[in-house]
Amino acid sequence: MTTLRPYTATTGRILRQLRNDHRTVAMILVVPALLMTLLYFIYQDAPGPPHAPLTMFDRVGITMLGILPFIVMFLITAIAMQRERTSGTLERLLTTPLSKLDLLAGYGSAFSLAAAAQAAVACVVAFWLLGLTAAGSPGWVMLIAMVDAVCGVGLGLLASAFARTEFQAVQFMPVIVAPQIFLCGLLVPRDRLPGWLEAISNVMPLSYAVDALQQVSVHAEPTGAMWRDIAVVAGFAVVALGLAAATLRRRTP
Repeated sequence: MTTLRPYTATTGRILRQLRNDHRTVAMILVVPALLMTLLYFIYQDAPGPPHAPLTMFDRVGITMLGILPFIVMFLITAIAMQRERTSGTLERLLTTPLSKLDLLAGYGSAFSLAAAAQAAVACVVAFWLLGLTAAGSPGWVMLIAMVDAVCGVGLGLLASAFARTEFQAVQFMPVIVAPQIFLCGLLVPRDRLPGWLEAISNVMPLSYAVDALQQVSVHAEPTGAMWRDIAVVAGFAVVALGLAAATLRRRTP
């Protein structure tokens, strides 16, 4: 219990900060749901592929349930950690017995709980209010969205280690996030990409999250491919957290 105390104290502190930051809470919980609603109205009257059981909103919407949490959690985590650094809070914390791993694990746990709430709200809005349809259970979609959001948390923490200001943290978004959106299969199926682009997409976590969601979209029961893809995304999250701990600077330059 003594060894867990720094970790649990950090997790509790971040959760209290989130609770008191109403704008951040709104961005985490409300923005993805609003964007899904906007997507519904965009595709409301769009004809689906002939003889296909799924509408255009079904096909695009289930993919966006993985992409939006990833984007939002990456952005919020990178900015929040950079704010800790520029305010001097991070430097003061690391002069205490709190280890880098305790600090980042606390951040990861707190924002992972926020990611779970975000995935739950977005899926409830999509499936029960907007009528999104998938062959598999919405629970599997919620699980994949949550794991993908946690991966966004890990990459956000890693990106913040290389930024000196909050603006620089935001600048990592087009470098880390945008290529994944382009190559994850949302715009063009990954097997139709040029060979070198498909190879790049194979080392991007968002590609596997989208593949897992597409498995849920067309299969009523969980498939081996779905579990493999979820494991890959979770592995990316663990590696990102480990690299973030290794690159975390004790002193602000």
